[in-house]
Amino acid sequence: MTRAWLAEAVRRIEADYNRSADTHLIQVDLPHHDGIQLYLKDESSHPTGSLKHRLARSLFLYALCNEWIGPDTCVIEASSGSTAVSEAYFAKMLGLRFIAVVPAATAAPKLDAIRFHGGEIHAVDDPRTVYDVAQRLARETGGHYLDQFTYAERATDWRGNNNIAESIFAQMAEEEHPVPAWIVCGAGTGGTSATIGRFIRYRRYATQLCVADPVNSIFHRHYADRAAVALPEGCASRIEGIGRPRVEPSFVPGVIDRMIPVEDGDSLGAMRALGQVLGRRVGGSTGTNLWACAQLIREMAARGERGSIVTLLCDGGDRYGCTYHDPAWLAESGLAWARGEAEMAGLLG
Repeated sequence: MTRAWLAEAVRRIEADYNRSADTHLIQVDLPHHDGIQLYLKDESSHPTGSLKHRLARSLFLYALCNEWIGPDTCVIEASSGSTAVSEAYFAKMLGLRFIAVVPAATAAPKLDAIRFHGGEIHAVDDPRTVYDVAQRLARETGGHYLDQFTYAERATDWRGNNNIAESIFAQMAEEEHPVPAWIVCGAGTGGTSATIGRFIRYRRYATQLCVADPVNSIFHRHYADRAAVALPEGCASRIEGIGRPRVEPSFVPGVIDRMIPVEDGDSLGAMRALGQVLGRRVGGSTGTNLWACAQLIREMAARGERGSIVTLLCDGGDRYGCTYHDPAWLAESGLAWARGEAEMAGLLG
C-alpha cells in the first residue's frame, strides 16, 4: 500500500462527510404529558438511510488508518443488512470489492440496497454462523473482515469529533430541557450505546442511558447477570439490526444505566403508531426504542418530573415493506402487535 492511496481514501470519506448535513432532531408531541418532551434523532436522513452510516464510516477510517485495507483489498462484513448497505457505499467510493455475509431472512430491500452500491451477498441459513463465514471469506480472498461486532465501540471517538452523542447535546442546547433526563437507544453491536454512555460521563452530564432490547436478545440478560453470554437454541428476535444471540465484544454494560426488554410485537405496534404521527414509515428498531421511551415517560409523569427524552429513529420503513409493513407478513408472523399500536397511539395522540 502507498501512503498516497491511503491519504486519498481518507480524503474521499472525509469529503463525503463534509457534503452531508447533520441528521434532524424531531420533537414529538406528548399531549397527555405536559412538561415532558420527546425527541427523535432521525438517522434515516444519512446518505445510506440509517444509523449504521456513522458506524460504517468509522469502521472504514479505523481500518484504513491501521493499514488493514489497501487498494486491492476485498472487504467483508457480517451484518443483518443496514451496516452492510452503508459499508457497500464506502467500499464503492474507494473502488473496493465488498461481500456482505447476511442471514437468509434479511429483508429483500436491504439486499437490493447492498447490490445497488456494488456489494455482493453471501447468505447463510443460520444467523449464528455469520461471524465464522465472514472470517473464512476474508482468509480465502486475502481480504479484510471489518467485524463491526468487535470494533464498533473503539472505531468511534466517544469523546466527541462529531459523534452522535455530541450532535444530540448540541441540537438540544436551545430546548426547554437541554440536558435530557434519558437518552434511549438499541444495541446491535453495542457501539452506539458505548459511545453515548462514555460521552455522557466524559462531559459530566446528569443524563442517564437506557438501552431498549428485544426480549429474545442476550444483551439485557447479560446486563442483569454477567454469567449469561448466549441465548438458548431457537431463541431469536424478529427485529432486524438490534438484539443478538451472543454478547458482542463491543457491548459495554458498565456505561448503561438501565435496560428495558421489549416484546417484538410491541416494537412493531409502536413502529406503526409512530408512522401515523410522522406521516411516514419507520423501521422496527425505532419502535423498540419508542416502547422503552413510553415506559420512562409514564414513570417520570408518576413522579411529577419534568424533562426531555431523546431516542433514535434508526432507519426508514421502506426497507421493511415486504415484512413489518406488509399486512400479509404481519398476519403470518404470529406477533401480537395490535395492542402495542393502540397503546402507543394513546400516548402520542
